[in-house]
Amino acid sequence: MTTTPDAAALAAALPELQQAYAELQAKGLKLDLTRGKPSAQQLDLSNALLTLPGTDVTRDDAGTDVRNYGGLEGLPQLRRIFAELLDVPVEQLLAGGNASLTLMHDTLAYAALFGFPASPKPWAREEKVRWICAVPGYDRHFAICEALGFEMITVPMTEDGPDAAAIAELVADDPTIKGVWVVPAYSNPDGAVITEEVARALVSMPTAAPDFRIIWDNAYALHHLTDDEVTTPNAIGLAAEAGNPDRVVMVASTSKITFAGAGVSFWASSPANVAWFTKHLAIATIGPDKVNQLRHALFFGSADGVREHMRKHREILAPKFEAVVEILEARLGKYDVASWTAPRGGYFVSLDVVPGTASRVVQLAKEAGIALTPAGATYPHGRDPENRNIRLAPSMPPLTEVREAMDGVATCVLLAAAEAGSA
Repeated sequence: MTTTPDAAALAAALPELQQAYAELQAKGLKLDLTRGKPSAQQLDLSNALLTLPGTDVTRDDAGTDVRNYGGLEGLPQLRRIFAELLDVPVEQLLAGGNASLTLMHDTLAYAALFGFPASPKPWAREEKVRWICAVPGYDRHFAICEALGFEMITVPMTEDGPDAAAIAELVADDPTIKGVWVVPAYSNPDGAVITEEVARALVSMPTAAPDFRIIWDNAYALHHLTDDEVTTPNAIGLAAEAGNPDRVVMVASTSKITFAGAGVSFWASSPANVAWFTKHLAIATIGPDKVNQLRHALFFGSADGVREHMRKHREILAPKFEAVVEILEARLGKYDVASWTAPRGGYFVSLDVVPGTASRVVQLAKEAGIALTPAGATYPHGRDPENRNIRLAPSMPPLTEVREAMDGVATCVLLAAAEAGSA
């Protein structure tokens, strides 16, 4: 991370930067890099779903009438496809509605209401529940913790995943620490990919809480931006090998694969956890949207069908991410005012600016018509202690708009740094 901007060069450039910013404002832009939404072009890749399964197809390959109640675990036909992709046994994989966020929320809400099988009591009856969050991280993870009243403890995110040594030290003697968020592939926002060494450490470390859980949010497992299609460790299998079979709960979804608002989510864990989750799920629903699940199974056909579909996404997304890195390097590199990731997959670029200036960069961008994720969003309660991290989401705008927005962001980063240096 850069900490020594070229103060003299910035001071000399301040008048020029102020003029460039005035010209930027005069353009009247309306650009948005706030959230990692698929673009219309990406959504168009799945338009065939709108004609599936068809009026003459009402049953899956096991004979299940998808129009009726039942099938709490989800259609086996679709679960088989994603069990292969996620490297879990099909009998330990559930298929649900359109949002893995719902599954994560419900998992922890059930823990609060009822506790896990190994819990001494429901978590809501504990005096305190604490949860580990690697930072920078995913704001919706933090929102779940905040909504449920969990106290959040931060640890650093490294290029190999969450800091396993720091986590092991925290959980060894503190039974109030009940779990940790992990995004194993192309983490939000850094794009880190967890190593097997880190995964093994997390699933095997001693924990004071007998019901400690790892929520393994595999949101970006298939979202590659290069030919290097990384695979992540089989955390559920590794946990079983380590003698902690119930420690890992994995979630994933097709939200950024087909239609973001009409996809399918997945939940996987140990047989005991599956029984626990479905017991409580059965009170909330008689079954998921099996018509949509059959639609997806027919659309993909196989695991290879999913992989091929994702390569079409990559053709659209990769140039946008390349443009972000190219413009940041060209505009900011010589001033040493920022550092950024060049992710191999996922949906975000993590930008670190001069400490103390992230909120100013976001403000300047807003006043120039460029919407960015709020500074601090990648930290619990929206508070980045150094006020330096900004999450960039270039997926939704067309490539020409991504380029225009990033050129404007670079101007804002430089102006904020120059202002800070001259203050």
